[in-house]
Amino acid sequence: MKEKKRLTTEAGAPVNHYQDSQSAGARGPLLLQDYFLHEKLATFNRERIPERIVHAKGSGAYGTFTVTHDITKYTRAKLFSKIGKQTKVFTRFSTVGGEKGSADTERDPRGFAVKFYTEDGNWDLVGNNTPVFFIKDPKKFPDFIHTQKRDPHTNCKSPTMVWDYWSLNPESLHQVLILMSDRGTPNGYRFMNGYGSHTFSMVNDKNERIYVKFHYKTMQGNKTFTDAEATKLKGTDPDYSQRDLVDAIEKGDYPKYALKIQVMTLDEAKNFSWNPFDLTKVWSHKDYPLIDVGEIELNEIPANYFQDVEQAAFAPSNLVDGIGFSPDKMLQGRILAYPDAQRYRIGGNYQALPVNKCPYATNNYHRDGAMRFDGNGENSPNYYPNSFDNNTEDDSYKGVNYELDSNIAGYFDRNEGDDDHFTQPGNLFKIMTPEAKINTINNIVGAMSGISGSKKDEIINLQLCHWFRVDIQLGMGVAKGLGVEIDPKLLR
Repeated sequence: MKEKKRLTTEAGAPVNHYQDSQSAGARGPLLLQDYFLHEKLATFNRERIPERIVHAKGSGAYGTFTVTHDITKYTRAKLFSKIGKQTKVFTRFSTVGGEKGSADTERDPRGFAVKFYTEDGNWDLVGNNTPVFFIKDPKKFPDFIHTQKRDPHTNCKSPTMVWDYWSLNPESLHQVLILMSDRGTPNGYRFMNGYGSHTFSMVNDKNERIYVKFHYKTMQGNKTFTDAEATKLKGTDPDYSQRDLVDAIEKGDYPKYALKIQVMTLDEAKNFSWNPFDLTKVWSHKDYPLIDVGEIELNEIPANYFQDVEQAAFAPSNLVDGIGFSPDKMLQGRILAYPDAQRYRIGGNYQALPVNKCPYATNNYHRDGAMRFDGNGENSPNYYPNSFDNNTEDDSYKGVNYELDSNIAGYFDRNEGDDDHFTQPGNLFKIMTPEAKINTINNIVGAMSGISGSKKDEIINLQLCHWFRVDIQLGMGVAKGLGVEIDPKLLR
């Protein structure tokens, strides 16, 4: 028999009337002095922290990362220091555009974020299930996300907003094509790949620097839903992905992902066909083959979803020695935006929460702020330098100086000299199977059929021009599906 535990207030005082409020007589009004009633209702009112603007609905699990191959010639990061080394991880999967109550099988990119708890601090590899993104400059991000959310007039999702924006930003074509394929509706989180997406850098123990992209390849095999299957599940099991992940781990069928990298030298980056830091482009696997690194195994569902999954906070700014940034403009924008979002959503001390806290010693002079529950530095000095403690800067973590490509500050057109938005999505469409091509065309037609309003024809025609430039077969298929007649002479 379980030991009985008495009910108490948050301050620890015993509560002997948990279900009945204090009143003036059995039928009388309630009394202000029933402080536990106030505590209970006030706490309930604050149960929901602001949901994430994007990636609001997610699933998470703890696990381990194990090094299987030696990459120390590229990086001195300690988590890769030897084969067999294990590092605890927390992974959060998510949809991107929907609210917290949205369906798991929406046609949407999927977030795939991994927090590595290393002895040099936490490393957050915050990515998606696609290697590219819709835009290449962070200043465009709020506008793009507005189109994925609700129309400020109708408060409904608007295909017109979505396609108007995409048609006016052809840099989105590569990601849109992936989204409109069956990869846009993955079968849960266990059967999809993940990508760091951005270009990062690595530094080895000789201070040699290279650029790198991270990939997680599902070891369960890729599985997707057709549009019809995904739509059916939205109504019959909107929490499909969450349920699938929990059920698999609880029965010991642990999801695994192979971590791989692509590397590019600084000289290769200068001579690359496209801007190697452009988030709308990929590096060819033929020219820059995948290199095996290790395996991620997810083997523990958090005991409490809110504590760990909802309060999990990832930021690309969380790097460790041996891994660095690159000139990727979208990455540079996320260095600011992500920690700022977490401080707004959870509070200034969000990294002290168990799921976000580095399990190794941390030492700095940050103090105070809401929800400071970790000792707050106790009676030690809150400034540096000082004459009382013996804290020092560690020169062995000084980092590597590097030259910038330019010393001219200005606003540069993101597409000037880099406006080929069509070759890579065209190459992707060409390697699709005949079935995948048909499904992709049908998905595009279904999505574009929702465009309405006075600008309908203008938006459709502009987007059709983009599809034709990607691939003639793709353009003709979409045009036919939308009932738009195309003069073959115009395609010569």
